Amino acid sequence: MKWVRTLQKLCGVVARDGLAHRSFALARRTSRVGEKVFETVRGFRAFSLYLTPKILGDYSVPMVFRFWFASSVWLCLGAGAQIVQPGAPGTDSKTLSPDGARTTPKAAADADAKFMQGMIMHHAQAVEMTALMPTHTHNQALLAFGKRISISQTDEIEFMKQWLTDRGKSTTMEHDHAHMQGMAGMLMPGMLTPQQMDALRKATGANFDRLFLTGMIQHHGGALTMVQDLFDTPGAAQDSVLYDFATDIDNTQAAEIKIMQGMLKGKK
Repeated sequence: MKWVRTLQKLCGVVARDGLAHRSFALARRTSRVGEKVFETVRGFRAFSLYLTPKILGDYSVPMVFRFWFASSVWLCLGAGAQIVQPGAPGTDSKTLSPDGARTTPKAAADADAKFMQGMIMHHAQAVEMTALMPTHTHNQALLAFGKRISISQTDEIEFMKQWLTDRGKSTTMEHDHAHMQGMAGMLMPGMLTPQQMDALRKATGANFDRLFLTGMIQHHGGALTMVQDLFDTPGAAQDSVLYDFATDIDNTQAAEIKIMQGMLKGKK
């Protein structure tokens, strides 16, 4: 994709999975320009994720492009902007470095921490599902789609762990992943049961494709439920970084559900 590489050079950006998300979150905290750009780009990210496959065909633009694009815009428009701290009356203002402008993360609400801990486990199962693909299907479009899910969600797991660590919270829930998998009633919303995972592991070819798509649609739907539950909890999602991240999950996975429904319909 030469046009992407050209834009990367123009902006002076080395785009890597996850770098954009973290740098963009920092941009919001340290730059008024970044804040304004965010408000403009927030709607664009969801729209572009939905529209891109329709324009370019297939799934040729990675999911992480939405993060990279936002980071690139901020770096192009705001990288040269100074961070100025106004002085008290009668005193001079002073210019701050990005490190000096950072603020200590706010203490996480219990609902926020539980959301991140639960989503880490939720993402882990999605990555486990995609890991089966190379040996269970030859569907190139589905393989490419699954690879992007794996890359994106693996990076998001690291982001969520760092968010929790920065706030002094555990990166795991009270019950570990193995225990949760053994108790279907305690699975996070949308997660596949042990029986569903066993069926997926045993399937190959077209049967695997069908089970993967139906399972991942179910899985993504559960992530949307988790986000909505977070937003419905009084006092939750007041942390701007978490709010933006949860909103991105909601936008991305809702769009991916539509893509997978289209792929599934094409198989009937």
